[in-house]
Amino acid sequence: MTDPSQPLREEDVDPDPVRQFTAWFEEAASAGVSQPEAAALATSSSDGAPSVRMVLVKQAGADGFVFFTNYDSRKGGELTANPRAALLFHWEPFGRQVRIEGPVARTTREESEKYAHSRPRGSQLSALASPQSRPVETRELLERRVAELDERHAGAEVPLPDHWGGFRVTPETFEFWQHRDNRLHDRLRYTRGTAGGWGIERLAP
Repeated sequence: MTDPSQPLREEDVDPDPVRQFTAWFEEAASAGVSQPEAAALATSSSDGAPSVRMVLVKQAGADGFVFFTNYDSRKGGELTANPRAALLFHWEPFGRQVRIEGPVARTTREESEKYAHSRPRGSQLSALASPQSRPVETRELLERRVAELDERHAGAEVPLPDHWGGFRVTPETFEFWQHRDNRLHDRLRYTRGTAGGWGIERLAP
């Protein structure tokens, strides 16, 4: 959907990377890209061992990029020990990627509850039942646990466990990548300045 002969130029992008991200995200969503909010999340342990997985970014704006998870999961433990992360959005039909890097902090309990209770009941029960990232003997044990919790909380709101909630990535850098012919791709990196503004520089592909 993106013409690879057309450049991504510094003078054409928004000086605010959040607005530029929003413009690209809305184009992807309007074009019917499946789950445009999906991003690869990279974390590392306290000794630097990396890991990566896909998450759904549920909030994206000037105050950061938010996803939700089990705090006791591998990513939750790594972000607690080393609270920095990188996100990568990839919208293949457009030949575009956005990379975001920065420090991470937990959302408030109120923010986590608001999002958790907006989810389908089945998803809430699964979050309550699952010891995420830890070994389980069989799938049937998980399914039985979900059924027990559903019965226990029948007719009532599913409680939010203390170990489940959101993380917010506060961007320090953005990189907007766009496919071009002959692999001479365009890469524009935004870096936050000391005065709060953003500088833009071009990177070699």
